[in-house]
Amino acid sequence: MRHLHTRTARRRTVAVLTALLFAMPGAAPVAAADEEAPGSPALADGLALTPPMGFNNWNSTHCRAEFNEAMVKGIADLFVEKGLKDAGYQYVNLDDCWALPSRDADGKLVPDPARFPNGIKAVADYVHSKGLKLGIYTSAGTKTCNSAGFPGALGHEYSDARQFADWGVDYLKYDNCNNQGVDAEQRYTTMRDALKATGRPIVYSICEWGQNKPWEWAADVGHLWRTTGDISDTWGSMLSILKQNLPLAPHAGPGHWNDPDMLEVGNGGMTDTEYRSHFSMWSVMAAPLLIGSDLRTASDETFAILGNKEVIAVDQDPLGKQGSVVSSEGGRWVVAKEMKDGSRTVALFNESGSPQRIATTAAAVGLPGADAYTLRDLWKHRSYNTAGTISATVPAHGTVLVRVSADRRWQQHPPAVELGLEGTPLVEAGTPARLTTTLTDLGRTPARQVSVRLTGPEGWAVKATSPTAAGALSTGRSLRTKWSLTPPQGAPTGSYDLTLKASYRSPSGVRVDDTLPFTATVVVPPPSGTSGLGDLPWLSAANGYGPVERNTSNGESAAGDGHPITIGGVVYAKGLGVHAESSVEYYTGAACETVTAEVGVDDEKGANGTVAFQVWADGTEVASTGVLTNAMPAQPLTADVTGARLVRLVVTDGGDGIDSDHADWADARLSC
Repeated sequence: MRHLHTRTARRRTVAVLTALLFAMPGAAPVAAADEEAPGSPALADGLALTPPMGFNNWNSTHCRAEFNEAMVKGIADLFVEKGLKDAGYQYVNLDDCWALPSRDADGKLVPDPARFPNGIKAVADYVHSKGLKLGIYTSAGTKTCNSAGFPGALGHEYSDARQFADWGVDYLKYDNCNNQGVDAEQRYTTMRDALKATGRPIVYSICEWGQNKPWEWAADVGHLWRTTGDISDTWGSMLSILKQNLPLAPHAGPGHWNDPDMLEVGNGGMTDTEYRSHFSMWSVMAAPLLIGSDLRTASDETFAILGNKEVIAVDQDPLGKQGSVVSSEGGRWVVAKEMKDGSRTVALFNESGSPQRIATTAAAVGLPGADAYTLRDLWKHRSYNTAGTISATVPAHGTVLVRVSADRRWQQHPPAVELGLEGTPLVEAGTPARLTTTLTDLGRTPARQVSVRLTGPEGWAVKATSPTAAGALSTGRSLRTKWSLTPPQGAPTGSYDLTLKASYRSPSGVRVDDTLPFTATVVVPPPSGTSGLGDLPWLSAANGYGPVERNTSNGESAAGDGHPITIGGVVYAKGLGVHAESSVEYYTGAACETVTAEVGVDDEKGANGTVAFQVWADGTEVASTGVLTNAMPAQPLTADVTGARLVRLVVTDGGDGIDSDHADWADARLSC
């Protein structure tokens, strides 16, 4: 399928090895990245020796009239003006809708004269004049993926490749629609040969959505291959694709890359924290970095994320290793990437909706033994020394990205410290809540003159009930401070920002200031009796496509676009409509006993959907279904949540990738 997520055309995405990866408490060791990938050697043409970096217009403009020559030239200008070219971005890529719906009398492709009045070559010449490269799109079928049906290249491979080369095209994205059932390897190999015959160096992007496991056969066919279906601008979609792409690390390398689809950074469907995670994890996975947001209206923060040269250097490291999973228990991910200089880049990624401590060691990520290590924080742009522990309290949906090396220069840097939280910052208005903060010295050298301060919103009473300072902390020692938090009476429910501020000095007297921002949530216990979950406020909701819907099915796009919840021909007036991967969390305040629901795949999705349902209470799974399909009637699900403060409703893809996975929590009820 293509970048525009259609409800009827979504293809089955592969999750090979994913089930194995997540069936165990810890995932495959980092050494797995050193295994030789099966299959043919990479193309020996010197192209894409590091993952391609650039821009593709589809996610921001689709086929709208604004996609035209002026826009494309403007993107090239912005690459230069905003420093993206200097950061390594090269390709300005046209997606679908650049051509007329019919070929000319000679069977040649015709650029749309309304969009590109001077033709594609003129655009390529302009892009080249900026020191950049131009990419173009077509499909390995009779038509492209757009509903208007622009001409595809099946049966025209050599003619189309010749046109692309004559226009000065440097990159081809080759999609998978309307392929007439022709063998994928055959279709994509034919275009490889056609591109080679032109004599022009053209990076070749295979976009067959991972349907035919291209990582097993395409290393000598293309330079990159899509491993999944299309990404959308949601946390659930990004997370699902991340999990499908991570196990494929052994198949990536210089000139042949796993492609988990374009970047959504800046499109508005996720928070800046989530976008930093997106960018961090794509870089650790050595994924192509193709900007999918509209750079004409992008925020300063979007440019700051996309232009982080230290993170980009991870993606572009010439060794070409994709990061491998070290551990993933409880949604606390450690992914490590071997670098050419012998260092390791380590991503501490928090999948969950609350802050989590995520920890590993230098030995666990493959570094040799040493007295101490230099640890470089790639988002804070600061260096520290560590005795070997790599850990942080990572915000919900956040990522701490560090580069760790065993070298003697560690003594130049102050000790790393970890700021942490103990207890869940859920508070009721007017009622004191207890929270403990920690500051721990991870370094080989002591932290001196240590102090902490906690600040909260205006009107909140924030008071330390134990010491906030220490003269010195040696390796592994902590300053633990207890706090009382009281939001004002009548404070509305919702999330409020707090910040733990820390200060300490290195042995040489250098002052270091650090912060741990986090949120406290004002909550209200659910009412006594039985309530419909579709009517209660939730703490957080993540969804694969579109928002979670109250009392309707999932419509995949905007809130309120769902339909009546229907499973097995039975219509339900109440419940939740979601799309895998999905997680909806409620505050139950230790006052509730049971969750009940009738669960299944919504009838609106035909025969494709397969999902599994889970109920979690305070981090423990208390009820689950097996894999459910559209052919099955609603299944009753009952979970004992007695004494739990938090209840989470989870829907997974059933282990086979995302394909029309519309899931209903029909008649979902909470008894308190």
